[in-house]
Amino acid sequence: MNERITAQRLRLIGEGGEQLGVFHTRDAQQIALDKDLDLVEVAPNGDPPVAKIMDYGKYKYEAAIKAKKARKHQATIQIKEIKFRPKIDKHDYETKKKHVLRFLESGAKVKITIMFRGREMVHPEKGLEILDRLAGELEGLAIIENEPKQEGRNVFMLIAPIKVPEKKEEDAEDVEAETAEDAE
Repeated sequence: MNERITAQRLRLIGEGGEQLGVFHTRDAQQIALDKDLDLVEVAPNGDPPVAKIMDYGKYKYEAAIKAKKARKHQATIQIKEIKFRPKIDKHDYETKKKHVLRFLESGAKVKITIMFRGREMVHPEKGLEILDRLAGELEGLAIIENEPKQEGRNVFMLIAPIKVPEKKEEDAEDVEAETAEDAE
């Protein structure tokens, strides 16, 4: 940038993006100084290197705002966990299923864990029955990302919400325009 550019000659680009030609570095710096702007080396490996006349402070500010906006609109995926026991009662099962539904509606993935204790490990099929029953009841609302898998004394299954295609605003405007034409 400005005096830090070591190349003898530069291909110069104006502030509007137009090519001004090849200049000596001192001449390019003088052109930038006359316009109260900075000379920034864009492609130092080019032959000759490419430099652009711009307001470097404004460029850095706009880049920071753009990066902040990109982070703000980035979707973060949450994984919630619900724990079941193989001897779960009907009412407890329904309550935990409602929690799973609430998590799925908020867009989070749900990790369902069946915890076995003591002699419950003798019948792991009871845990798989619970997971199969839950997967069957949530069939239209969620997809199974990870099939039930046993690790130690626990059986895990990961489910994710099914993405519903959202209607675009353009479609709504088209419908409004058609109804307005029909009304006339």
